[in-house]
Amino acid sequence: MTLQTPQPPPSALRAVLAALTSDAALRQSGAGPLRSPTGPLLPAHPLAVHQLPPGGGSTRALATAPRTGWRFLIKHGGEVVAAAEVVRAAEGHTFSHFAAGPYLDSTVQALSQAWQLAHPLRSRHQPRLLSMPGHYATALWLHCTDTDADGDLLIPLAPAPLGVTAHRAYPAAELLGLLARPTTTTVSAPLAAVPAF
Repeated sequence: MTLQTPQPPPSALRAVLAALTSDAALRQSGAGPLRSPTGPLLPAHPLAVHQLPPGGGSTRALATAPRTGWRFLIKHGGEVVAAAEVVRAAEGHTFSHFAAGPYLDSTVQALSQAWQLAHPLRSRHQPRLLSMPGHYATALWLHCTDTDADGDLLIPLAPAPLGVTAHRAYPAAELLGLLARPTTTTVSAPLAAVPAF
């Protein structure tokens, strides 16, 4: 498998670079590590962000998942310290927010896995991020750019939903099928009243 690194539109990169020098943007909660850098902050690893439509549980839904923007990992001294997301706008792209938390390290790990997967396979894939808000999940989407659309792989980021293994490379149809299954809960005893705070 060959990984084809995506090239973001110039307006997406400009929006991130402007946010890194904006006092208002750097006051966001996810921007803490960016406020007092001791060296340059560098946007890296741009990934197109696609959103799975509500109720999407098939590869057909995946194929039509619209691109909503781009996410860049922000590096400081070679270490990923935050992510910056931009969204599509009439004038190109506009900055949305900075993010921190477990998805950062998980994205780095998933990208490393993708490069390891690239060696033994012959197909060509493009890394993307797939947001699945209906399942409270995000995955690294390795979109097959060859004619075989069934070659798409999804690597769920941690934390993953119940019943899904984070950082396992699933065939897209398999993971979407797992997520589409209805969940059943069994209540064995009445719930105690929750005290008000």
